[in-house]
Amino acid sequence: MAEGPDLKEFVEGFLVEAQEHLTASEKNLLALEEASRRGEPSPRAVRELFRSLHTLKGLAGMVGVEPIVAVAHEMEAILRTADRSAGRLTPDVVDLLHQGLRAIRERVAQLASKGPVAPAPARLLEALAEVQGRELVAEQGAVEVALEQDLLDKLSPAERLQLTQGVAKGLRALRMEFIPSPARSERGLHITSLREQVGRVAEIVKVVPRALPASERAPGGLSFVLLLLSAVPDAALIAASGLEPEALEEIRITVPPPASVAPDLEEEEPQVSAGGRSVIRVEVGRLDDAMEKLSGMVVTRFRLARAAAGLGGRGADVRELQEILSEHSRQLRDLRAAILRARMVPVSELLERVPLLLRGLSRARGQPVRLTVDAGKAELDKAVGERIFPAIVHLVRNAVDHGLSPLEARRARGKDEGGEVRVQAFARGNGLLELSVSDDGEGIDAAKVAQRAGVPLPRTDAELLALITRPGLSTRDTVTQVSGRGMGMEIVRRAVEGLGGQLLLQNRPGQGTTFTLQIPLTLTVVDAFSFEVRAQSFVAPVNAVEEILEITSERVIRPPGRGEATWLFELRGEPLPLFSLSRALALDGPSELPAKALVVRRNGAPAAFGVDRVLGQQEVVVRPMEDPLVKVREIAGTTDLGDGRPTLVLDLMALAARLGTSRQGAEP
Repeated sequence: MAEGPDLKEFVEGFLVEAQEHLTASEKNLLALEEASRRGEPSPRAVRELFRSLHTLKGLAGMVGVEPIVAVAHEMEAILRTADRSAGRLTPDVVDLLHQGLRAIRERVAQLASKGPVAPAPARLLEALAEVQGRELVAEQGAVEVALEQDLLDKLSPAERLQLTQGVAKGLRALRMEFIPSPARSERGLHITSLREQVGRVAEIVKVVPRALPASERAPGGLSFVLLLLSAVPDAALIAASGLEPEALEEIRITVPPPASVAPDLEEEEPQVSAGGRSVIRVEVGRLDDAMEKLSGMVVTRFRLARAAAGLGGRGADVRELQEILSEHSRQLRDLRAAILRARMVPVSELLERVPLLLRGLSRARGQPVRLTVDAGKAELDKAVGERIFPAIVHLVRNAVDHGLSPLEARRARGKDEGGEVRVQAFARGNGLLELSVSDDGEGIDAAKVAQRAGVPLPRTDAELLALITRPGLSTRDTVTQVSGRGMGMEIVRRAVEGLGGQLLLQNRPGQGTTFTLQIPLTLTVVDAFSFEVRAQSFVAPVNAVEEILEITSERVIRPPGRGEATWLFELRGEPLPLFSLSRALALDGPSELPAKALVVRRNGAPAAFGVDRVLGQQEVVVRPMEDPLVKVREIAGTTDLGDGRPTLVLDLMALAARLGTSRQGAEP
């Protein structure tokens, strides 16, 4: 008897696909919940949720995960009924679907951890089945769309309502016809590429394939009709599609008496493609390997540049070699940018689970909370995103549990009862991502925090931030499921500083708080300043250095009681602490006034580090120091400047924090 196929090789692919469909399902289910709260239909979200669950069920069946199949099947049946009800669901049914989606995610996680997958919850399956036996909402009147009868037969009431809602919002309903041909296929125009191009400027409601008599115009005897909603002019749609103007026409829509029941959701248009895939999945390990190869090329370029400089110093004519080196450097920068782009993920994807997190917090608190997420087109390295996401979770939890005051207190201040949490992100020009989490609550009571910690009242937001990020400090008298252990803000600070970033606080008493995370977009190959201290080379990331100063003795004073390693330097009329980097790193040598200084800013406060010589700016490969026996907080890693010797990459902000704390402790 032949053995069955080994499905283990398919599990990894299933897990990747499952995460994508779960993320899409959660997004659409949250949209359904919001529409249900307003008493409005949401036909598009219903259909998109059905598609994700239908695909997920099929994939789970292929790898033999029957509990996921069972839950997804029952949820599908509810959504099929909802589609016939023009996309309307009651809040209790939406909540039940959330439970189903949570059960599926838990079983996907169990499969990923290679543990046993729990059976489908019997009570959940019974509750889902019971919902199918009753009407979700009253049937709504169908929408009449001025189309040919064969196209109308393919439209469900939900899709007709989707068109009507779009027109009511000021969009235009349009019909675009595409007829495949060899000539169009040769220039890369097929139904898959057309959907992708048109989808960027219009909302595609449905794609309907139609059979045509074979002719010179339709050699394949096939056409596709795209039903669209769009706010852009016809010219923009024609330009995006690459079709002729006559392929596009407007659809007239009216609301007649109720029409017949629509066909089942499974009767979807076929996904026909005459060309290759526009997106492929690549394991992160392969990208890491490509980055490792690039790192080796960067080091080799340093060595080659040093060798060319040596030849030039001995009188050789290296002008042509210098031109080749310059071109090679440009090509390496382009290659680095291409690999980094492949590693980058949209910040909006990183924040996709925040609405679901906030939903759970809002329900636990018994208080509605609005969420605004604005990430624009910002991107960051996937590895950085995975390391910073736990900090985002803690900040959102704190915003709800600590920042937003209870309903009664908000009413007393004339605020709306719920409250708002806002998450924003944008990329800065210096290779940093700035991500903020803010709330419109009461702000942080600095006096209460100081009393709890037994310290003087903080004078600035920076001092208050240093206080609330102390390990074990919490303003809660009792521990809840959300907070009270005094670990959240410390975890946030350690996550940000572990990436070489900075955490900032803006506290507005009576109005709310804003926490801002400034983190590097990537950690592997970075632009850095190289410099010398006591004839030893060091580097520091460019995004950590605010400016480079020339040190003159007339602008420097050594205050009493500060020790040999600290001076004060006058910068634009303000005193700036100037630390001797040689003393801070315990390098032997006399205590001399440094020639230059690197200025950094931590928690809004500037500080400068004196160095002997700045060598220049270049790309370096940062290799982290993972061994706990040699790992030092102020050392971000090592690099190679082409001389074959390891060079330390300094975390100047962490060093400023240590020296600043030591200096404060030494003051009378």
